[in-house]
Amino acid sequence: MSITIKTPEDIAKMRIVCHLAAEVLDYIAPFVKPGVTTEELDRLCHDYTVNVQGCIPAPLNYAPPGYSPYPKSICASINHQVCHGVPNERPLKKGDIVNLDITNIKEGWHGDTSRTFIVGEASILARRLVKITHECLWLGIAQVKPGIHLGAIGAAIQNHAESQGFSVVREFCGHGIGRTFHEEPQVLHYGRRNEGPLMEPGMVFTIEPMINAGKAAISQLADGWTIVTKDRSLSAQFEHTVAVTATGVEVMTLSAGTPPCPAHIKITP
Repeated sequence: MSITIKTPEDIAKMRIVCHLAAEVLDYIAPFVKPGVTTEELDRLCHDYTVNVQGCIPAPLNYAPPGYSPYPKSICASINHQVCHGVPNERPLKKGDIVNLDITNIKEGWHGDTSRTFIVGEASILARRLVKITHECLWLGIAQVKPGIHLGAIGAAIQNHAESQGFSVVREFCGHGIGRTFHEEPQVLHYGRRNEGPLMEPGMVFTIEPMINAGKAAISQLADGWTIVTKDRSLSAQFEHTVAVTATGVEVMTLSAGTPPCPAHIKITP
């Protein structure tokens, strides 16, 4: 399958839906506190997405080959859950970390983003894992520019995560996005700088590293969706949708509440 290059008009439409997806995370942030259930967070996000933004939540009833339809509007992955956590009635407690993954559809275009939230006060390890994972995201983004191999993104993420004693989940990766939720290219979060397709203007994809405090090995729960660390170590994730520009990168899933790029990481627009 080939990589779809987006036109400036396509990217203008994606810019809108990507911003809206980020605004869902801004909206839900004050509700992420001890005692709230991920079921309630899902309901709030669904209602805001549909009734306020006029968007469609892409995860709801999403069913790739081999999967049953996903039953909720967001993914909510707590502590040792790596990704695709299905919201439920378990209340969040002080010290949890939870990744909320939002994908909106507007006028047929998708925007995909996620953040890991710390619930109340967390352990030193949890705070450090979240910080390093956020840095991994932006170090990956910093590699995006025309003429550079996609492998540079994964190499930067892997090098930083492993230098801090953490591991990178390998079974899940970033992906092209546009009129479909998942398309080419696959964007690995590990690898070598000189591997993979060359980036060119108009490519749009997600970067979404999943970083584990322990080993990289994962397993799937009986619900058919939720992925967890095999050793039950903590896992964190951040995600942005980005577009390759003529000279660098545009981060499309930005909003007023988006955690900023760390000051020591330089992005070329």
